Amino acid sequence: MGPKRGPQRTGHRAGSKLPRNNSRTPPTKGLARVYSFHYAEKTVATKRTGPKLSVCILSPHPLVLSEFERLLNKPQFKVSLKHLESTLAPDLRNLDPPTAQVYVVDAHAARPATGALLANLMERFPEARLIVVGEQHTDATSFSLLRLGVKGLLTYVEAREQLIRALPLVAAGGFWVPRAVLSGFVDSILTGQSRRLKSDAVANLSRREQEVMDSLLENLSNKEIASKLNIAERTVKFHVSNLLSKFGVRRRADLILLTFQRRMAAV
Repeated sequence: MGPKRGPQRTGHRAGSKLPRNNSRTPPTKGLARVYSFHYAEKTVATKRTGPKLSVCILSPHPLVLSEFERLLNKPQFKVSLKHLESTLAPDLRNLDPPTAQVYVVDAHAARPATGALLANLMERFPEARLIVVGEQHTDATSFSLLRLGVKGLLTYVEAREQLIRALPLVAAGGFWVPRAVLSGFVDSILTGQSRRLKSDAVANLSRREQEVMDSLLENLSNKEIASKLNIAERTVKFHVSNLLSKFGVRRRADLILLTFQRRMAAV
């Protein structure tokens, strides 16, 4: 009998190693990880895709309209253009603009005309947001526009760099206004409120009402105020009710807070 032969090996000599995979292709498990990562990334990107923000540009200048249209030629925006053929206030007051979430108004026209256009937009589209673009914005002009309800103020130079970022913020209800301008505007409102409190409410207080007010600031109860002023407790309630009505508040705490604010403003 001849010598026994071991098991037949095909493809490789006995004792030889399997050939190395010199390619850089990751193993199957690695491919699964890579595929899962890209799939997750694609899923996130799909979730972020939402409806486009509708923007209407209003200007009497075709070049301004074309420049803004080019600037906002992005997937996230749906832009419509409205050429203002007239810059007269009566015509702008009756203008019928397209519907949009945000209106960008070129304030090149005179202030009364711009004001008429803004009033028109706010009456027709109460939920819309307004951005005004102009050569420059003084404090007086800015305060006036903000009081009208404008949420964004930009110069032509600023608009080239900031309008794309300003639009979604303003659409969400925020402000795109220089910090110094916004701070000055808030101060003007607070100052105006304190002046109205001093000129209107305080001027109409009787001597007894003023005495009751002073007692409220001492955190006295109605019974204690009645004893201090030597009047009936129901009379105190009557004066407190009149004070709440004159100051336009419903609670004693609000009345006390307003009074403290008034006195601090007068210092």
